[in-house]
Amino acid sequence: MRFSFTFLVFLFLNLGALLVGMFLMNNGPTSQWYSSLVRAPWEPAGWVFGAAWTSVMVFFSVFMTFLYQNIKLQKLIALYILHLVLNISWNYIFMNKHMILFGLFNIILLSILMFYFFIAFKELLKNMRFFVLPYCAWLILATSLNLYIAIFN
Repeated sequence: MRFSFTFLVFLFLNLGALLVGMFLMNNGPTSQWYSSLVRAPWEPAGWVFGAAWTSVMVFFSVFMTFLYQNIKLQKLIALYILHLVLNISWNYIFMNKHMILFGLFNIILLSILMFYFFIAFKELLKNMRFFVLPYCAWLILATSLNLYIAIFN
C-alpha cells in the first residue's frame, strides 16, 4: 500500500510538471520561430516527444518511489525540487523565450542531475536505479537536439 501511494504522488507531480512545462512553452513546437530553425536530422516526429516524456516520467516515478523509501527526506526533496525546476524551466527558456544557449545550459544541468541519480544511488538501490536510465537516455537525445539548434542557428 505504501509503495502504491508514494508512486501515485510522484506520478502526479511528474506528470504535473510536464503539464506546467507544456503550458509555459506556449505554442513553442508549433510556432513560426521553431519551424524556421535548422533542426537535427535525427529529431523524432512530434508525437514521439509526448509519448517519450510520459514514459520517462512513469519510470522516474518508480525510481523516486524506491529512492524515497531508502534516503533521508531532506536530500531527496532538494534534489527532486532541483529536478522539477530544471525540467519545467527548459520549456519556458527554450520554447517560449527562444534562449537557445541558456536552454542548452539548462538541459545539460538536468542531464547531469539525472546521471547523478543513476550513479550516486547505485549501492542503495541496486538494480532499481535502472528505472532512471530511460530518462538519462532521453536527455542525451534532447540535449543533442538542443545542441544542434545552438550550433546551426
